[in-house]
Amino acid sequence: MKKSDGPSPPLHVLSPPQFTVCLRCKGQTIYQQVLSVERPSRLQGWNWGYCGHYAFYHALYPRAWLVYELPGQKVVLTCRQLSPVIPHDYQVRRGRLSQHFPVSALSRAPRRGKRRSRACGSSALQQGMARRCHTARAGCQPQARVAAVLLTRLTFLLPRRSTDRSGGHWNEPFTFQKDGERVAGVLLHHCPAVNSFTLAISAREKAGTGVTHVTAFNPMGLGREVWQDLLQDGRLDSPTGESLHPAWDGSGGSRGNGWPCWFWAPNSALTHYESGDRKIEAWQNPILENSQLPSWYKSALFNELYFMTDGGTIWMEVSPDCCAEDLQGPAGAGLSHLLPVLREYGRFAYLEGQEYRMYNTYDVHFYASFALIMLWPKLQISLQYDIAVTVVNEDVQPRQYLMCGQTAQVKMKNVVPHDIGDPGDEPWQRVNAYLMHDTADWKDLNLKFVLQVYRDYYLTHDSLYLQDMWPVCQAVMESELKFDTDNDGLIENGGFADQTYDAWVVHGASAYCGGLWLAAVCMMCKMAEVLGDTEIQQKYLDILNKGKEAFERMLWNGKYYNYDSSGSDTSSSIMSDQCAGQWFLGVCGLDHEVFPKSHVLSALKTIFEKNVLSFAGGTMGAVNGMRPDGVPDTSSVQSSEVWVGVVYSLAATMIQEGMVEEGFRTAEGCYRTVWERLGMAFQTPEAYREKKVYRSLAYMRPLSIWSMQLALERRAGQAPAPAQLLQGPTHP
Repeated sequence: MKKSDGPSPPLHVLSPPQFTVCLRCKGQTIYQQVLSVERPSRLQGWNWGYCGHYAFYHALYPRAWLVYELPGQKVVLTCRQLSPVIPHDYQVRRGRLSQHFPVSALSRAPRRGKRRSRACGSSALQQGMARRCHTARAGCQPQARVAAVLLTRLTFLLPRRSTDRSGGHWNEPFTFQKDGERVAGVLLHHCPAVNSFTLAISAREKAGTGVTHVTAFNPMGLGREVWQDLLQDGRLDSPTGESLHPAWDGSGGSRGNGWPCWFWAPNSALTHYESGDRKIEAWQNPILENSQLPSWYKSALFNELYFMTDGGTIWMEVSPDCCAEDLQGPAGAGLSHLLPVLREYGRFAYLEGQEYRMYNTYDVHFYASFALIMLWPKLQISLQYDIAVTVVNEDVQPRQYLMCGQTAQVKMKNVVPHDIGDPGDEPWQRVNAYLMHDTADWKDLNLKFVLQVYRDYYLTHDSLYLQDMWPVCQAVMESELKFDTDNDGLIENGGFADQTYDAWVVHGASAYCGGLWLAAVCMMCKMAEVLGDTEIQQKYLDILNKGKEAFERMLWNGKYYNYDSSGSDTSSSIMSDQCAGQWFLGVCGLDHEVFPKSHVLSALKTIFEKNVLSFAGGTMGAVNGMRPDGVPDTSSVQSSEVWVGVVYSLAATMIQEGMVEEGFRTAEGCYRTVWERLGMAFQTPEAYREKKVYRSLAYMRPLSIWSMQLALERRAGQAPAPAQLLQGPTHP
């Protein structure tokens, strides 16, 4: 039940930008309509109330498109949106920012018909307004049809009141020409006290296409003068004294080659729209065209990536004059390749969730990290370097923790932090914004670091990374060894919620943390073998042999692994996440190294039978905890929840172990619940319960769905080779 301190910002419903279409035939306007189902109290001189039956929203992140069928006109218009979030593309870190702006484009795909007409598109955008979509309809991009309508006129309407400029907002028309391309449009200047910026609405001018504009009108009135102006001839008449001209306020900055930033950006964005679209298609099409994959899975796989950019994400460059000592922290992390990695790829951070305001929450990133290591592996490695720095440093400031009321220092040395800080504070400099528990005593964080290090190395073969991380792995495992209180090779939980399930108490040996521990010990053996450290290899091999015996003896009950070894009323609960250690072992080709194959399959089949099929009729995914009699474990709020990211990782484990149909059935329940029944598209929650109760909208963990894709590629013999993942040299 994560929380961070400080008030949340207020939420406001904003008026969205609007497109208006004007169709003309033989010099007469035959159709003019605002493409919005709304009927606002303002601008009542416009034709609102577009029938939603004729509009279809499609999304395959980072692309989306709205298809408008114009009733009785034999015309289909498509408004496409594209965010150039492209796998293995780090160009935004290399000075080509203008190629990576989101773009929205209005195009036409007319139906066949005898009447030839001209279409004029109008866009109205009120200063400072934006829109977020809350629903999605997945589908394939519509095919362009034979052109019977020409989109020949683009007009721009910019609401403004007389007080706007005094408040730091004003609009102005512009034109820009470069390399034979001519762009025209309107700039929207926003100049608050900090972080001034300029938006642009623009279009490429070419033969048969014109651009007209109005830079200001009263959005609080009827708007009839603007509507009638467009209706008369499909054009907007610029006010006297205004014309399209190159205009540049020097405060906007320059690229260093004489071109103002805001002129370069619209032109570059429009020019690179098609190339960005082609790159995204090349990435997505092999999956979209795979007939063996269900449609819901394709939608979930791509659309869950929204959180990579909508998760309060920051991607910061390291100053060119920064030195290694500035990054290593007071203790001196000794990471030889930290500086070149961060200089080349920057620092990346995203929130645990939009309601849980902590960056790079590590127990959750453990699940979500598959999206990074598969699509942007350099960002995963950069993030791991940042975590490694925090491990060897400490923060001795005292803090009182909310759950127990005890006081302890903020960050202990040689343990993995819970997070790298609050966005309202100083991320990376002051870590552990989490206040509920003292996570120095958590049992999973250190293990999840070791598991990710070896997973990353296995998928990338980045030997320099492994060498840098090896001393840090040894340090956190030494810290973890103190939790093996009886020296049987298996750690014990401390009688409180000391892991990612931070409201679900666990005593003694446990399936979740014990399984993660054994997987991490196994990977320590493998890393030591790769690096030729025979002494450490033998040390952890001895621990592994003892720990495996203790784990089976204390937790295996003949069908699955008990929740814990306490012997309490709920210690025999069936935990859906009990095979998390096996999940990571399977990813790294170590699926037969620790847990008996027969036990893994039996546990997964029991979970499918009890936690999936016996919960909500098998339609909502896997509940976290289920009693052997088929009743959800209600000993804590979290045991009776479904965690979407955990379900996706469970499905990936099933697929790894050959239970492909069961894996898809398990994951489908989450998708249908979140994206269809609850209407939470692009805000997938951390958790929900059977009776439409949910918690923490827009959460990091569901990015674990990319581990399903990795499992499927492995089964198909298509796992990415290291060179494909790296897309370049190991380190600059």
